[in-house]
Amino acid sequence: MTRRGRRRRIVAVALSVAVSLVMAGVAAAALGSGDDAVVRDEPVRVVPALALPSPRTDGETSLEQAILQRGSVREFDPTPLTLGQLGQLLWAAQGQRDQGRTAPSAGGLYPLEVYVAHEGGVYHYRSDGHEVAAVSSTDIRDDLAAAALDQRAFHTAPAVIAIAGVEERTARKYGGRAEQYVLIEVGHAAQNVLLQAAVLGVGAVPTGAFEDDTVAELFDMPDGTEPLYLIPIGRPA
Repeated sequence: MTRRGRRRRIVAVALSVAVSLVMAGVAAAALGSGDDAVVRDEPVRVVPALALPSPRTDGETSLEQAILQRGSVREFDPTPLTLGQLGQLLWAAQGQRDQGRTAPSAGGLYPLEVYVAHEGGVYHYRSDGHEVAAVSSTDIRDDLAAAALDQRAFHTAPAVIAIAGVEERTARKYGGRAEQYVLIEVGHAAQNVLLQAAVLGVGAVPTGAFEDDTVAELFDMPDGTEPLYLIPIGRPA
């Protein structure tokens, strides 16, 4: 099946799931537990948008401590992360600030898109509104592990964050320099996630070895959106 054909099939499934989630009110349980959340319809995409808890901006851990604590973790406890933890990590990657986002972007063009996969399915992060939208109810983690060359971190991590880039957004202004600028930017965003994980007391490992096309299909990324980083994340085993 082609990537476009697979996308149509997944979108159809996602729409069906959207109705079920809204009717049953279980979207928050699918993402995690221990935090209040709001489920509401999204009129444009007809996919439920799940509001994330407001990000904390007054943590007690210093930047120096976070740098010292950061380290690659490849063995995880299977316990799911809470909705608050996932929201904080997604905000660190591409959240909104008073001016711009949490990671610098050449020309303020923001070519990055952030996704998360866990037992409840695949979600796409929307920095405007600090919310996630359901992409699929399928748990893709086993297939994702295969696409990531069976690296052991993917076999135990309760969640995987995917950071993708849309080079065209940056190329409109910077032409041939766009690829370099997008790669620089994804490094900024990934480091934010890793430092935030350290502050939260969870483990993570940045990964660049994976089959690009397969990962793009699993996350149902639109054409022109290319996966750049995968970050398995969870409590250290």
